[in-house]
Amino acid sequence: MQDVLKSVLVPIHREGLAFIALFAIGTIVLGLLWTPLFVVGGVLTAWCAYFFRDPDRVTPVRAGLVISPADGVVQRITEAKPPEELGMADRAVPRVSIFMNVFDVHVNRAPIDGTILKMHYRPGKFLNASLDKASTDNERLGYRIETPGEKEVAMVQIAGLVARRILADVEQGDDVVAGERVGMIRFGSRVDVFLPRGTPVLVCEGQRAVAGETVLADLGGGPRGKEKMRKGAVR
Repeated sequence: MQDVLKSVLVPIHREGLAFIALFAIGTIVLGLLWTPLFVVGGVLTAWCAYFFRDPDRVTPVRAGLVISPADGVVQRITEAKPPEELGMADRAVPRVSIFMNVFDVHVNRAPIDGTILKMHYRPGKFLNASLDKASTDNERLGYRIETPGEKEVAMVQIAGLVARRILADVEQGDDVVAGERVGMIRFGSRVDVFLPRGTPVLVCEGQRAVAGETVLADLGGGPRGKEKMRKGAVR
């Protein structure tokens, strides 16, 4: 019974507390005006709490693994140049795009162990995040991360049609570990991950990814073809 409660009553991200309170107050006010609105408001308040849920995840803890930073569908795998503002190599590298709808967990996590060499916020449009041009035209916050093996991975949080706020819980210069919470995007969006050139991608388009758990790629930190059972850490 306790395990069931833990799976249902997951923690709420602190950014959601004010929104949940506003929804609840609105429900009471509108319900006093017309009783059926208690039901409508209650459903919306429950959805708001559900949106801001922040569950723990079990992250594989082996050097070189690139872990999904977001819950959602792997929308596209292609070759593209990282955002120029991150100052990375000016050439196309593997890019994995993960689309989050309004029912996905929107807390984002570090894709790999390393140091955040650079963070850069760029204002932009609020096109539907499922469109490919959202990667270049929409408001975004990019992270350039260098691994202990001196390889670089970029993660870019992209605002969408409904999303209007990108929040970061880390700063430039911080050390992060794969699966660690780094921020969130409010109300529907997308996250792109740029991998080192030549890195094989281990997911496919249309697959659902779980933030902090799904392995997107392997930078070669472990013995190829001889990997033992992976260990995990709750994060």
